[in-house]
Amino acid sequence: MAVVLGTAGHIDHGKTSLVRALTGMDCDRLDEEKRRGITIELGFAWLDLPGGERLGIVDVPGHERFVKNMVAGAAGVDFVMLVIAADEGVMPQTREHLEICSLLGIDSGFVALTKIDMVDPEWLALVEEDIRRFLEGTFLENAPLFPVSSATGLGLDALRAHILQNAAAQPARRRSDIFRLPVDRVFSMKGHGTVITGTVISGALNSGAEIRFMPPALPGRARGIQRHGTSVDTISAGQRCAVNVQGLDVPEIERGFVLARPGELFPSKRWLLRLTCLASAPRPLRQRVEIHFHHGARECAARVVFWDRDRLTPGETALAEVRFAEEMVGIFGDHCVLRACAPLRTVAGGVLISPLPPELRRKDPELPDKLRLLEQLPSLSDRAATAGGRQRDESRAALIGAVLALRGAGGASRAQLKALTGLGASALDAGLSLLSGKGEALCWDKENHCWISKAAFDRLLAGALARAAELHCKEPLKPAFSRNALLAAWSKNLPPRLIQKVLDAAVKAGRLAVAGEGLRLAGHTVTLAADQAGLRQKLLAAHQRAGLTPPNARDLLEELGCTVKEAAPVLRLLCEQGALVKVKDGLYYDAAALGAILEQVRQWFESHENLDVGGLKEILGLSRKYLIALLEYMDNERITVRVGDQRRFRGR
Repeated sequence: MAVVLGTAGHIDHGKTSLVRALTGMDCDRLDEEKRRGITIELGFAWLDLPGGERLGIVDVPGHERFVKNMVAGAAGVDFVMLVIAADEGVMPQTREHLEICSLLGIDSGFVALTKIDMVDPEWLALVEEDIRRFLEGTFLENAPLFPVSSATGLGLDALRAHILQNAAAQPARRRSDIFRLPVDRVFSMKGHGTVITGTVISGALNSGAEIRFMPPALPGRARGIQRHGTSVDTISAGQRCAVNVQGLDVPEIERGFVLARPGELFPSKRWLLRLTCLASAPRPLRQRVEIHFHHGARECAARVVFWDRDRLTPGETALAEVRFAEEMVGIFGDHCVLRACAPLRTVAGGVLISPLPPELRRKDPELPDKLRLLEQLPSLSDRAATAGGRQRDESRAALIGAVLALRGAGGASRAQLKALTGLGASALDAGLSLLSGKGEALCWDKENHCWISKAAFDRLLAGALARAAELHCKEPLKPAFSRNALLAAWSKNLPPRLIQKVLDAAVKAGRLAVAGEGLRLAGHTVTLAADQAGLRQKLLAAHQRAGLTPPNARDLLEELGCTVKEAAPVLRLLCEQGALVKVKDGLYYDAAALGAILEQVRQWFESHENLDVGGLKEILGLSRKYLIALLEYMDNERITVRVGDQRRFRGR
């Protein structure tokens, strides 16, 4: 298992010198760093471990102006070496770096007490006592402390042995199988082109693979991969590496971008966090306060929004929404650091609850339920990771079910669920299978592996049925409605395949019925009022009596003492029932009469190639106003096709 050791500590406490003494490698590569004698950028080294593996070491700057660089380097660290100089003891960045490590979820490490050659034994004992008091209540409270001198080599052997032993004993960290490598450095190398470096925090990548730099989703290819100067075919979680990028130039890639595989990460400008304000913070975090947000190697301006309070006092933890100035990418369970703008210092940290959060509004009556469900996600995730057997499967299913419930009508794809739950592929599939078997979730798009909770699907189904009932109420004489009419309102912004799945389910359950090319409620029948039934009979009788020369609709309605508004639904019903046929506006034919006309036209074409107005008059003996209307009707119905002034038979 590959692990990474990170340094932490105040400026000029000897972090870089100690790494050089342990490994023989100088992590200060910049001329400015050598000239000023301080570390500005991240530095990297390694130690060979038994068995051929190498321990990566990240050396971070200690100056308060470069804390953002320190956070970037600490993001992929497994355990930490807190460096404290014997001649100065605990200093401001000693405290801040330790707090940052804790906020990032680092819970293992030790202390290196440097520069012991510069103090006498009595002073050294006082400093050790002071350090022990400082570490009380932290994850390093009982950690070993190693007095060392980088100048004389005193204590280095014991420290090196402990590092190797600690690296071998590091437990496997729970990680997603989504490949992520936060970029902490990008440069050009002669003969190779663009190269990026970083620590793989989850997943694996093969040389030659297609890649994306997120959040802008810049496409490229991993031309080659190196670990500690050696070319390798594959990199995996916990490994420091350099990737030779094909297809992108150095200016296109920024520090803080995340190297990923296509389609596995999803940019968002809102995250939901379980946020903790440090007990050492000078003041509470206020509603909508502006902060510097650190995640992986990326820093972004953001605002904090609370849903159940107006401020978060030091030492408190609460659910919070963070709204970014730029898009970010992350997965469930990621750790984040928040730094105040003025004065610039670390004030809080959080655990990512949802990188693609549901819409939250204070006036939403369901807001308390959504917040309660969001609060449960961390404990559900912990149970899914620690439980065994059937209980583990149930916990995974419960976590996925809660996420799908929060996603509502939108549901989620399998790739999104991996980011929203932090589960590996096999664990996710097992949980989805269990949910599906219990009828609590369904896959509405098997090709793209899209899922929705059964409760959300049922709400969509109820919306479709309610819309159908509304349409029947508005137009009771209409026996069925087009799918487009039925989709209005309830299906807004839904994918077409999900809409079709809902309609198919309604038909299969006998709630909707197919009527021609339309749909209707299964129990709906057209019922005419007494006056409408009488009007229907009069309209139908008038057209049947008229035969080949139907009356003008407006004249007929005037004769019957009926308005156009009153007659329109009845005429439409007669057409939908097949009793009348609308040839053009205001002209309706009795269906039997029109059928006889079309049969005579068919017979005409058995012995004639073309048909014109004169030919149709020869067949029917009608006036021009009927002949023109009938010819245009046959063209529109694709019975004939017009060629100049002639019609040719299409064969229908």
